[in-house]
Amino acid sequence: MLYREAGQFKASYQQDQQIFPIRQDRIGMAAILAFFFLVVPAMASEYWLQAILIPVLIFSLAAIGLNILTGYAGQLSLGSAAFMAVGAFGAYNFILRIEGMPFLVAIVLGGLCAAAVGVAFGLPSLRIKGFYLAVATLAAQFFIVWALVKFPWFSNYSSSGVITAQQVEILGFAFDTPASKYLLTLTIVAVLALVAKNLVRSTTGRGWMAVRDMDVAAEVIGIRPMRAKLSAFAVSSFYCGVAGALYAYTYLGTVEPEGFNLDLSFKILFMIIIGGVGSILGSFLGAAFIVLLPIFLNVTMHAAFGASMPAGLGSNLELIIFGGLIIFFLIVEPHGLARLWQLGKEKLRLWPFPH
Repeated sequence: MLYREAGQFKASYQQDQQIFPIRQDRIGMAAILAFFFLVVPAMASEYWLQAILIPVLIFSLAAIGLNILTGYAGQLSLGSAAFMAVGAFGAYNFILRIEGMPFLVAIVLGGLCAAAVGVAFGLPSLRIKGFYLAVATLAAQFFIVWALVKFPWFSNYSSSGVITAQQVEILGFAFDTPASKYLLTLTIVAVLALVAKNLVRSTTGRGWMAVRDMDVAAEVIGIRPMRAKLSAFAVSSFYCGVAGALYAYTYLGTVEPEGFNLDLSFKILFMIIIGGVGSILGSFLGAAFIVLLPIFLNVTMHAAFGASMPAGLGSNLELIIFGGLIIFFLIVEPHGLARLWQLGKEKLRLWPFPH
């Protein structure tokens, strides 16, 4: 009975087109943000902040980037991890080689470098689509990692190719604790998620979706497919680049090119498939599912088997159960966890009446 919109009238077009047109949604979102900004840093342990919440936020940002490209623009990509690598190494070199470079400006510039690389590898999308485009972006995945290894300048001539992220400092304040790094990551992700939500509802986003649904018809009504596809690659790669910079600076601290391998690209792709393709909320749900499920399975199996569990059995069982659950979700709800959330909200709006 609480989730009803009866009596909430819209007096203008702007009110009707709000991101959260229902008052309960606005209150709920404000409560969620207040919880994660105020309660979580005070209550959560360092392990939860550094090993769980920060990676969930970073992967959510990368999943939003891939969702913009695949979910909204319909362009399949397997190079998300490579664009993350460009953002991480770009931000590292900007801070290293330009004295006094602010951290926030560095990650923006790293994201812009990733956007430029994304546009370059998105050019084949003007002629090919589907699995052929996926193979083209797969080439980007291998080429970028190879270039970062082959040219030691990117890693400041490190013999192993590993870079150690500089200390994060903004306006004289050092972000050197898990709580401060969590708040910084949460702020950046929240702002960029809001920008993405507004972007997909704008003329640009509608152009992406028109090209995704039928590119010939979109071109007939005046939408330029080249601009739509390349802008989707640019924005998507920018988001992945910023996620890569945060991955290096607020999560791991030390990264190498091989850490941004094909497995990471597939992991980000699974996030949007499980969370929901073409959904900003689905990016967060999918990232939380992918990050938390292996931890949950590991804790459950150790609690069930204890010290008697054979070596290697736990990791194999995790892979089997993880793969089985992914297949189960794809069969039961191919539109992802975001669709389940949407169905639950629709039922609440009609409860207690039958649907």
